[in-house]
This record gives sequence, C-alpha cells and structure tokens, in this order.
Amino acid sequence: MANITLFKQDGSENGTVDLNDTIWAIEPNDSVLFDAVVMQRASLRQGTHSVKNRSAVSGGGKKPWRQKGTGRARQGSIRSPQWRGGGIVFGPTPRSYAYSINKKVRRLAIKSALSQKVLDKELVVVDAFSFDTPKTKDFAASLNALNVNEKALVVLEAGNDNTVLAARNLANVKVIPADGINVLDVVNYNKLILTQSALKQIEEVLA
Repeated sequence: MANITLFKQDGSENGTVDLNDTIWAIEPNDSVLFDAVVMQRASLRQGTHSVKNRSAVSGGGKKPWRQKGTGRARQGSIRSPQWRGGGIVFGPTPRSYAYSINKKVRRLAIKSALSQKVLDKELVVVDAFSFDTPKTKDFAASLNALNVNEKALVVLEAGNDNTVLAARNLANVKVIPADGINVLDVVNYNKLILTQSALKQIEEVLA
C-alpha cells in the first residue's frame, strides 16, 4: 500500500498516511477520462440558444402579390425562409445537452484522475484545516507554507465553514466537499489538496 507525506496546515510534516491502491495507484485510463470530462462539460452548457421559425416571426399575414399573372414565382408570405427577415429553417432551439455514462465508467474515470495526481506528485494531504475566523489572509498563508502556488482544488469534510469562507476570495482556489469531488475539477486544477477526513470519506465511497 502506497503512502504519502501528511502535512499540518503550517506546512510542517506530521508523518505519513496510507493510500488505497485500488483508488490512488491504478493505471490511468485516458479514454475514460476524456469521456467523463466531455460529459461534464456538456452538462454545463446552458442550451438556451433559440431562433424564430416562420411561425414565430411577426408579419407576413398577406400574400406579397397575387398567385398568378405577375410573371414572378408564387409567394405566400414575406416571412418565408427565403425572404430577408424571414424565419430560420432548422435553427437551434432550447435543449439540454446533458447525458450520462455508465456508473462503472464514472468510477473508473475519477479513480484514473486521482491516480494521475499521485503519479504527477500533485496530491497534498493535510491533517486538518482549522481557522478561528474566516480570514483569506490566513488560508493564503497556509497555501504558501504548503508550497502551493498553482491552481488548487481543496477538498474538505462537511462542516468546515471557516475554511470555505476563508478560501472563497482566492482566484485560483476552489473548495468543494468530499462528496462533491468530480473528474472535471480534479483534471482542471494543478494541485489537489485533501484533508485527512476528506481522504477517508473518498476512500470509503470509491473503495
């Protein structure tokens, strides 16, 4: 079973913590990772695009000219698609882009993402984050002490409100609960920072 250094929030080492090899030491599957990221990004699309077809465009209640005798092609409405200002044919309409992939594939994808973080040495485990007051300055100091200068995803246990409030003003930091960890966020951030409680919660779910 692999292990990783356990840090305190002041950056000092506090022993090691064991990692479950079935989650943190598998062979990353790039194809599954790609599928999971595309699925998540698709579900984030608003899908509010819309155009007016010929029934929705105002006007055009009268024929532009009579049916026969003018020498021109017959026309029924100035709002037909071939007219300037007419309706759009087969244009986009509001819809949901969300779809799902198999549960086993989703689990393999998140395990692959987590294992890749270990391979790239981008995983940081902290025994706990504890702040008396929700000050951004204090949380930023902890990140500096942990040598985290890149985009960071911080995964916390439930109820750690002061840390959530302290981190929300940092532009390159995102805080999520342990039960909300997902492939897109793990892949999108350079560093993955877990508290020890969050690590146990993730392993209980994925093991």
